[in-house]
Amino acid sequence: MGLLQLCEKYFNTVNLYEVLQISENATEKEVKKAYHKLSLKVHPDRVNEEKKIEATEKFKVLGAVHTILSDKDKRALYDETKCVDEEENSITDRDWSAYWRLLFKKITEEDIIAYEKEYIGSQEERKDLKHAYLTGKGDMDYIVDQVQFARTEHESRIRGILTEMIEKGEIPAYKIFTHEPAKKRQKRIAKENREAKEAEELKFELGLGSGKNSLELMIKQRQQARADQMDSLIDDLAAKYGGNKSKGTKRKAAQKSETASKNKKRK
Repeated sequence: MGLLQLCEKYFNTVNLYEVLQISENATEKEVKKAYHKLSLKVHPDRVNEEKKIEATEKFKVLGAVHTILSDKDKRALYDETKCVDEEENSITDRDWSAYWRLLFKKITEEDIIAYEKEYIGSQEERKDLKHAYLTGKGDMDYIVDQVQFARTEHESRIRGILTEMIEKGEIPAYKIFTHEPAKKRQKRIAKENREAKEAEELKFELGLGSGKNSLELMIKQRQQARADQMDSLIDDLAAKYGGNKSKGTKRKAAQKSETASKNKKRK
């Protein structure tokens, strides 16, 4: 199956710009930023086992799309023909995890804190909230799971932004949002508190301090064989909790490592 067919299969469009959710006038920086954000959501190391196969394919497709839109010549050819060279842009002939790591540096807590301050209240956040609201049809569980730094402590502010959009007619008034049951919100808060506790336990087990570069030190302290998993954990922390919380546990990370080892042996 060709790249454009895979785009349609996994992202419901054959338009490479729509896959990355950017305009055709997007700058090189905007292309890279969009790729980074979307690839984090489907990184194979960040999903459950039952979703890993599909996530891996999506990750590959996003990488291939980026290689085209980040290359001036390839992009110009695509803009003119709306076609791609399937042989040259085959998604099976490349280590996309290695490609990803060449593009994006390991991040520290300082990076995350600085980015959070820049992101919260920005037009980018409003755009992400609107997209998540429409995709999730007003489900706050979906919104806080998809939007960066959308912790429950920000819910009042987030609701204010979305309510304003509803009043202006920018988005529809989904009942699940306007009349969310109190129990649903309580479950969401309990889930976040549970994840926060797991993250703190994980940091303690890994010997992480509270220093400004503790996230970066975590990678350096782990064995090379687990580097990709630790990088994935950092990205997860960055994407949602600003470096203080995570969905994972050490036990889950170990299980992933064991599964990866078994798969390599089978190959």
